[in-house]
Amino acid sequence: MADRISYFRQKGDPYILGTGMALILTLGMVIFIVTVILVKGLGFFWPSDLLQADLPDRIYLGEVWDETSKRQTDRNGHIIEIPEIQLKVGNRELYGSDFVWLDEAEVSQRKYPLAASTFERYEFGNFYGYIRSVQMGDSVYSQEPKFMFDRAKDAHDIALENRSRKRAFEEELNELITPLSRLQREISLLEIETSAEKQAELDELKQKAAHLETEISEKYLELSDEIQKLTRENEGIFVRVESADGKKTVIHLADVVRFYQPNDMNLFQKSVLYISKLWEFISANPRESNTEGGVFPAIFGTVLMVLLMSIAVVPFGVLAALYLNEYAKQGTIIRLIRLSVNNLAGVPSIVFGIFGLGFFIYMVGGTIDQVFFSDKLPEPTFGTGGILWASLTLALLTLPVVVVATEEGILAVPRANKEGALALGATRWQMVRKIILPNAMPGILTGLILAISRGAGEVAPLMITGVVKLAPSLALDGVFPFLHLDRKFMHLGFHIYDVGFQSPNVEAAKPMVYTTALLLILLVICLNLLAIYMRNRLRKKYKTAVF
Repeated sequence: MADRISYFRQKGDPYILGTGMALILTLGMVIFIVTVILVKGLGFFWPSDLLQADLPDRIYLGEVWDETSKRQTDRNGHIIEIPEIQLKVGNRELYGSDFVWLDEAEVSQRKYPLAASTFERYEFGNFYGYIRSVQMGDSVYSQEPKFMFDRAKDAHDIALENRSRKRAFEEELNELITPLSRLQREISLLEIETSAEKQAELDELKQKAAHLETEISEKYLELSDEIQKLTRENEGIFVRVESADGKKTVIHLADVVRFYQPNDMNLFQKSVLYISKLWEFISANPRESNTEGGVFPAIFGTVLMVLLMSIAVVPFGVLAALYLNEYAKQGTIIRLIRLSVNNLAGVPSIVFGIFGLGFFIYMVGGTIDQVFFSDKLPEPTFGTGGILWASLTLALLTLPVVVVATEEGILAVPRANKEGALALGATRWQMVRKIILPNAMPGILTGLILAISRGAGEVAPLMITGVVKLAPSLALDGVFPFLHLDRKFMHLGFHIYDVGFQSPNVEAAKPMVYTTALLLILLVICLNLLAIYMRNRLRKKYKTAVF
């Protein structure tokens, strides 16, 4: 028996079994985490039915958010469990809090009224209640609930159209006064200096400003009148609503994203609304301190940052690996360099962030401002955080990964191929360009995949090199020079941190954390799949290499 056990150990079967079980355990944990994120995240967009819970002293209306039980000790000293439900009651302006916990034993009656409505607003969260009347200008509708709901839908469409037109006029007005604002800023800066040369320049700028102000005054007044007209029209489009406990208020429909009666909707209608809310999450801007709305700026900022990081890290990583393997004389110094590169992979990411802040932002960015943007100082242009510096910082962070992976790809190229190219008269550069790089490309793309996976999820370096809670303008738009590398940006990883730990309404923000985490995972997977697809195609093309 002892011989059999010894032979069993020598074969290594216990180690194979252990590694297999560890792999199964790891996959199970990953599947569990992804399942939790899927259920908690995607379920957030489903239009939940509204429960009206009647208590002895109050009536609540809202979505069932959670169900649990609390333990208490009765008079006899026995521990009993009391079931509770958490209700999202919204109506922040009436109650001050979005959530309440109710003991199920105190609920005398539970019902799901068909006329109960959910109002999703741009501000102050959701409102749950009943429509009592609809006003459109001078017309007031206060008939049966279904008729009022249809009239409110029509009024809402008009209010949203007016809101959209008003926003377009405001953007046009902003574009109109931007040149004048820049001139006035230059005038303010020049007024600080009193030299004769500056005085002549100052007088010229004042003349330009006066001329420009005369040119835009008529258009400015016209746009202002249109904006005020739409504002007054929307002030006359509202609904009078009543909460479940009888409190009445007014909701202007221009401030409502959407409203619906979930208890009166069938499965198909809820599915259509679910898809609409899911699309809004992907394509719209955030609102309510990032706890509602969409995350499109964060998606865009994450993808653009990863692309800029990849463009920066791959060339330097490949050149460093080529030099270390093909050009440098192998010795103590090269071994120390390789050791340093490997050690860099273990440096905490916040250290790279501090380096990016000191070197890229303060030193390089400050120098650029002094040389090219001195007229805008003391307001910094590149001497502050931006997507360029964040991308370069992450490029340094992921550089060791690319170097190591590229070296492995270069070493996998058969030595006979290299010597054959040199024997046929090719120069070293021709051999590198025609033999090494094409055959090592799968290894290079492997390094890129690993760099994307790490860089897309990093948050600490970004917090001090350019990421912000809310970016009003995207780094890429239709205004020259189109790609604005100096702008700050939003990032999905930082968005998760901000919503999960900095939100004033943590309970309402939980689903947004799960959903954003799921979106970040999917985004990283998509970027990796694209790189893997390219790597596999290259592997098929260069079958002569040993990978």
